[in-house]
Amino acid sequence: MSSVDTKALEKASAQAKSNSKRRNFVQSVELIVNLKGINMKSPESRISETVLLPNSSGKPIKICVIADGDLIFKAKEAGADTILTKADLEKLAGDRKSAKKLANAHDFFVARADLMPLVGRILGPVLGPRGKMPEPVPPTADIKPVLERLRKSVRIRTRDQPVVKCRIGVETMSDSALAENAMAILSAIEKKFSLKQHLDSIYVKTTMGSPVEVEVS
Repeated sequence: MSSVDTKALEKASAQAKSNSKRRNFVQSVELIVNLKGINMKSPESRISETVLLPNSSGKPIKICVIADGDLIFKAKEAGADTILTKADLEKLAGDRKSAKKLANAHDFFVARADLMPLVGRILGPVLGPRGKMPEPVPPTADIKPVLERLRKSVRIRTRDQPVVKCRIGVETMSDSALAENAMAILSAIEKKFSLKQHLDSIYVKTTMGSPVEVEVS
């Protein structure tokens, strides 16, 4: 990815943090990637990916596991934030308010593969538009590494505009750690679109701060 280098991302991260007023909470640091020359009406042009970050995002990640049988106990041992059984899932049928609350309260969902059709029918209408459809796992899966990976990941997606906006960390993190996380996001986008051809601009900003443009060669 010759058009963007780590030093430029470090410089923008440092500037975004120094320009930002002190707040009474730890601000997130966000990456905004503007793309060009992409037909967003085409489903193939949309991005919806889970990206593993080299450094923590600095945010507690909440994961809901939808399971039955032994996987329930494995999910408990692995520290899942919420566990839904098949019976719990069936109770949510027709209860859109509770389904929305569940969707908004969790960053990621994991489901036993054979429960996916039921998940799709009951939770699909709320999870789908949020880009939060579960990652399916076999009934015999070792779920601990799955949860560990998701706790170090962020989801990136485009909607009606060719823009990817996501958290890459918090203001207390080093500029190098933020830059490494940003490069992981850019690498994931690069797999879908050539950044040499489709990159318009990149910005880094804190939650309440102004965007700082990243120098792109």
